[in-house]
Amino acid sequence: MHSNIIKEITPLTNSDCFSIFERKKSEFDFPLHYHEEMELNFIANASGARRVIGDHIEEIVDNELVLIGSNLPHVWETHKLVGKEIHEVTLQFHKDLFDEKFLRRNQLRVIREMFEKAKCGILFSKETTQIMGPRLVKLNKKHGFDSVLELMSILHDLSTSRNMRTLSDSTFSNVEFSYGSRRVEKVMEYINLNFDKQISLAEVARIANMTEVSFSRFFKSRTGISFIDSLIEIRLGHASRKLIDTSAGIAELAYNCGFNNISNFNRIFKKKKGCTPKEFRENLSGRRIFV
Repeated sequence: MHSNIIKEITPLTNSDCFSIFERKKSEFDFPLHYHEEMELNFIANASGARRVIGDHIEEIVDNELVLIGSNLPHVWETHKLVGKEIHEVTLQFHKDLFDEKFLRRNQLRVIREMFEKAKCGILFSKETTQIMGPRLVKLNKKHGFDSVLELMSILHDLSTSRNMRTLSDSTFSNVEFSYGSRRVEKVMEYINLNFDKQISLAEVARIANMTEVSFSRFFKSRTGISFIDSLIEIRLGHASRKLIDTSAGIAELAYNCGFNNISNFNRIFKKKKGCTPKEFRENLSGRRIFV
């Protein structure tokens, strides 16, 4: 199975800071694709449609706002759409719109962190969507420097909003995060190199030169999740990629990703992805367009 999908050439030119377009339509008809530019997508009246971001698949409820990082595959599908008129506002901007040195200034820290998370896709809360959706619609009416200032204001307000949720697994999206700790980064490097083998808490605690109890607390404080959950996420990310990019049997694939029990793999996968590995493979492989 090929791993190529459509690379979209967006209308954004090197001379522009961003492009924005608004449309009303009755269905989603664009295929799974990716592009260099980052994208902020506001969608209204689309209850029952389905969102695919990396290895994430989910049916949506009415209105939503999603920030998509550079080269992250994504698509919205009609699926079980209830509404008759979808309202969509799509804003695309260069991934280097803000210079890296500029983003490292203290006042831009939250935007930089949001851009890091966007590599996996970010779904903003309903409350944030209700506030920011109309601002995106109005942004389409602004021009020149005023439009750039408003874009920066929108990005800042999004970066400080509460209850945003990342969508795709970082392993699937080939994302590397900085954890602000050499110990944690050494452990994550070890896990990524040995995810297909049995890895114990005692083993990684030794790598970090800590006791198991101290390491567990330290790891969760730095990553936000437990060591076991992190290991499972990494294995699921590799499994998801193999489900799409290979024709290997599910039992073989699970074993090669560190799962020794196929029933356990199926249960964990369905809990995390909302569908079985077989359904996941059928869903994503069926909408891939090879180039």
